[in-house]
Amino acid sequence: MIPLHVAVQTPAHSSVAGPLSYLHDTALPAGTLVRVPLGRREVLGIVWEGPGDAPGDAPPAGAELRAIAGVLPGLPPLPEPWRRLVAFAARYYQRGLGEVALAALPPSLRELSAEQLQRRLRRKAKTAGEAGTGQAVSNSIALTAEQASAAGQIDAEPGPFLLFGSTGSGKTEVYLHSVQAALATSPQAQALVLVPEINLTPQLEQRFRARFEPLVGGPAIVSLHSGMTPAQRLKSWLAAHTGQARIVLGTRMAIFASLPHLALIVVDEEHDASYKQQEGARYSARDLALWRARDCGARVVLGSATPSLESWHASDPAVGRYRRLAMPSRIGAAALPRLRLIDMGQQPRRAVFAPPLIAAITERVEKGEQCLVLLNRRGFAPVLHCHACGWKSDCPHCSAAQVFHKIDRTLRCHHCGCSAPVPRACPSCGNPDIAPVGRGTEQLQEQLAALLRNVITPERRAARVARIDADTTRAKGALEEQLAAVHAGAVDVLVGTQMVAKGHDFRRVTLVAAVQPDSALFSSDFRAPERLFALLMQAAGRAGRDAHYMAAQQSAPELWVQTWHPGHPLFAALRRHDYPGFAAQQLAEREAAAMPPFSHQALLRADARTQEAAQGFLQAASDAARTASLPGADHVQLYPPVPLAVQRVANVERAQMLIESAHRGALQQFLAAWQPLLHAERRAHKGLVRWLVDVDPQAI
Repeated sequence: MIPLHVAVQTPAHSSVAGPLSYLHDTALPAGTLVRVPLGRREVLGIVWEGPGDAPGDAPPAGAELRAIAGVLPGLPPLPEPWRRLVAFAARYYQRGLGEVALAALPPSLRELSAEQLQRRLRRKAKTAGEAGTGQAVSNSIALTAEQASAAGQIDAEPGPFLLFGSTGSGKTEVYLHSVQAALATSPQAQALVLVPEINLTPQLEQRFRARFEPLVGGPAIVSLHSGMTPAQRLKSWLAAHTGQARIVLGTRMAIFASLPHLALIVVDEEHDASYKQQEGARYSARDLALWRARDCGARVVLGSATPSLESWHASDPAVGRYRRLAMPSRIGAAALPRLRLIDMGQQPRRAVFAPPLIAAITERVEKGEQCLVLLNRRGFAPVLHCHACGWKSDCPHCSAAQVFHKIDRTLRCHHCGCSAPVPRACPSCGNPDIAPVGRGTEQLQEQLAALLRNVITPERRAARVARIDADTTRAKGALEEQLAAVHAGAVDVLVGTQMVAKGHDFRRVTLVAAVQPDSALFSSDFRAPERLFALLMQAAGRAGRDAHYMAAQQSAPELWVQTWHPGHPLFAALRRHDYPGFAAQQLAEREAAAMPPFSHQALLRADARTQEAAQGFLQAASDAARTASLPGADHVQLYPPVPLAVQRVANVERAQMLIESAHRGALQQFLAAWQPLLHAERRAHKGLVRWLVDVDPQAI
């Protein structure tokens, strides 16, 4: 019997982070999927290189090794580049190797028997045989001069590339060309295209299928995201792993897809915070895409009209880590939207919509054009309030308010999901006059419908106001159905959250309005202005995308912003569509404050039954690190523990501590050496529920 190392999914932040040793009668190649006993269960594992990078390393002295229960037959071993990616992610983000490796596999793969897997592989092979190989990939779409220049540089240079193209400049066409060029290099070459959110996947898949399905066959194009059923995810993963899929489209989880012949990675809307995982191993799919491409010799293209400041700084010619490719012009000479700022201090008191904005929306609807109204807060109102005694609809389990949803007369917490019917009177004093405070998308839809009730479209029908947010798109297929209605012209005014502000190609939208953007101007999070600027630029990009339609309508696209602070520098840059100017100002502030990208950060988070226990663990961990003089500690700053902005969620108190360093290597050294001390402190603090390390956090 030969000892082998096997990566298995051990509990998060357990002291067992690396592969475990098992026995087998033959040496198995690294990457082989096996079933092994773990405690009283039998779990899926991956044969892994040991500490000496070879099977057969000596097991711990006195250990009694258990035998591997079985091997999953018919499946090629997970390739070495994939294992290197997983190992790097586990090291960098301070998680267990097995936790990252097994989480990267389809959930149903962990449950299938050998016979069930064989049946699926036979079906997949039959489908691949019927699909055919298609014709040689060729580019049949004429590119603009800017697109041709960008595509040519991507084809000719190694990269990585930052494709900085204004909204409507045709970045997707450059992606399509680059994928064509990558697939043409080899009959086995594969491409991975990432989008930030699930709702952007269907329209992207439609474009890729229209271009590539006649060339490489339908089964060669697959999607991979968490909105798919377990069977669909397994089918797509198997197609990618066996090389049948030439193009994989997906969200952040797709960065861990097994692609043995990867030639190109595209990260669309690379600035989007959705690429950062917020549960389990808190990886950044964008950053892993850069590492993976460099490791396996693939090209990588990051695309955005509003790049993250980290990527923008890295693409500065003086820094030179990325190659910046600019596409400032819209397709067909379409104009960028003009900014119209409304000073809410000059409008009627308590007005939700300024009269000039309602007049502009009315004019557009009467001409048959569409409008988009953006408010990044769902529900009818953020809180119910009693003016007699001061009662508020606070969540009983969280330090946040329950949001009033008028459509079903409920109060719902958007943090823990707690729901309750709206009370008939104040629970505290019995006052029947409790009122909503603040506004959500539900209220905006209702008020707009009332304000536009007498507006008639060119089709001689009343104006239609629709809403798209997380509440209206819960049912399967609801989002696709609602977007189809917008594209078909059945909706005149669309009210939505940020989920409709990016990536969508609404051809008849000519006016976009942002109703309440001011909260981000003075947020404690230093990234808030960057996110607001990106959101407004992306939202503005939904207007006037079709130059021919705009010319026929004799209209100019507009972005209206209702604000109490019209003189803020952010709006001055937005008026000029000047992302480089905005980025330069923000980077100067961050450099002066030694914040990312000029420093590197991590958060140590603690969840406990009391705030004292959470902060006590963090303080003890900080004291232990200082006492132990850990490697890299001289270059690391530990800040005092503080509560999170939403301090309590689901009756669990939350606190965090910021760790900062000017040197990434020193921070990584420190975090790795800190792990044993954190485990020891965990055992000493009984009131602690859980703890985690978040490397490169996106929200502080």
